[in-house]
Amino acid sequence: MPLSVAVQMDPVEHINIDADTTFVLSLEAQERGHRLVFYTPRDLVFREGRVLAYVRPMTLRRVKGDHVALEAPVLMDLAEADVVLMRQDPPFDMAYITATHLLEKIHPLTLVVNDPFEVRNAPEKLFVTTFEGVMPPTLISSSAEAIRDFRRDHEDIILKPLYGNGGAGVFHLRPNDENLGALLEMFTQMYREPVIVQKYVPAVREGDKRIILIDGKAAGAINRVPAAGESRSNMHVGGQPVATSLTVREQEICEAIGPELARRGMILVGIDVIGGYLTEINVTSPTGIQEINRFDGVKLEADVWDAIDRRLAAR
Repeated sequence: MPLSVAVQMDPVEHINIDADTTFVLSLEAQERGHRLVFYTPRDLVFREGRVLAYVRPMTLRRVKGDHVALEAPVLMDLAEADVVLMRQDPPFDMAYITATHLLEKIHPLTLVVNDPFEVRNAPEKLFVTTFEGVMPPTLISSSAEAIRDFRRDHEDIILKPLYGNGGAGVFHLRPNDENLGALLEMFTQMYREPVIVQKYVPAVREGDKRIILIDGKAAGAINRVPAAGESRSNMHVGGQPVATSLTVREQEICEAIGPELARRGMILVGIDVIGGYLTEINVTSPTGIQEINRFDGVKLEADVWDAIDRRLAAR
């Protein structure tokens, strides 16, 4: 049966249709006959116990520069939607958290993907600490003394903001690097939250693997190889996606965390693995589906919608 699908995302007019995961998720919904509406988090309205949004009926097509047609905004009660895709990009800040609180009021009668309560309780770098034996040596702290002690123990470290995204603010500090003090001062001025410090994993030079899990099962992966002279592998800073497959260790990681992800209603998740270590669990708006589709000749967005259909049927 046709569904009413509301897509909460950043401005759809500006996406890269050859890379954007939300685009193919929405296009697949449209191809299945579902009715699409689009809105941004700023269009959300809570009034007298109802979660509303100024939505715009949306039609998509894979034509660069002409990929979306939007109708005039209308005020919609989101409880009348069958599915809400919560797909705006981080940062995971108070605006993001507020959106999860509002959408939680309509879930699960309206199925929100991913579950907003669980998204709120799974910040990407903190959520990894839920699982034992999968992370590189890690410190989370605001204490300069604790950070210096950690560096003395591990020498070669990565320093990054706890709630950062897209590789922003990530620093590789080698044993002889004298910039730790200045960086800690800068982080203290920019953020109120602790920082995360990890032992540097040299295997990052060989790539940072993005693995997509759908309803707790590994569905595909790409390896993102950093550019020369760069420790970050994020594609928007020059990292190049290459075809890959899962190692035994990576499959073990997926099997260790997958059942818990599924139990928490996290239908679409992207995890990052470097040298056999799990570094992030991305539950907000994970990407990578289009790259995997091209390398592996698959259509992961169809698998996501099959998983959504199973959740709707079980409900």
